[in-house]
Amino acid sequence: MNRLLLIVDPQIDFISGTLPVPGAEAAMDALAAYVAEQGDSYAVTAVTCDFHPHDHCSFSGSGGQWPPHCIAHSTGAAVWPALHTALCSSRSPLVMLCKGQDAQTEEYSIFKNAAARERLRALVADKGIERIDVCGIAGDICVLQTLRDGVELFGPERFHVLEAFAPSLDGGASLSAFVKERLICTR
Repeated sequence: MNRLLLIVDPQIDFISGTLPVPGAEAAMDALAAYVAEQGDSYAVTAVTCDFHPHDHCSFSGSGGQWPPHCIAHSTGAAVWPALHTALCSSRSPLVMLCKGQDAQTEEYSIFKNAAARERLRALVADKGIERIDVCGIAGDICVLQTLRDGVELFGPERFHVLEAFAPSLDGGASLSAFVKERLICTR
């Protein structure tokens, strides 16, 4: 079975930076170990990243609800080092996808970014992807929104949520409820 590993926003600001998610460091370190062990079994790995301008609409100083985070080219926007190392050591092709680059547009889901959505659609078609394993940060926000949009695009049967690697601000309640409601598999 051809699988795609979709890792949502495993960035420093969501782990130890300006917008930390409880349990994110342990979850991303565990994900790094998983990628080191299982990464080669994926046909492709895609990593999404917030890559915001300094005046992004989601920032509290611009009327949004979040502190400034994942500002383009900042340390906080970088992929968590342990995971970065594991991804670079894997033989699975790696695709990096950015979102939130337009100061006036919020893109919790990678599928809200037209270029990234088309890139993922092409990867699924070109690689004959039968299953998409999803994880990342935060499970109740960007992972959940990406999963919702992905299910609309590809159907629920293609998705498999790696909940152990999806720390959430709400302790996982929203992601678990959606998974159960849509009959999506978990690990």
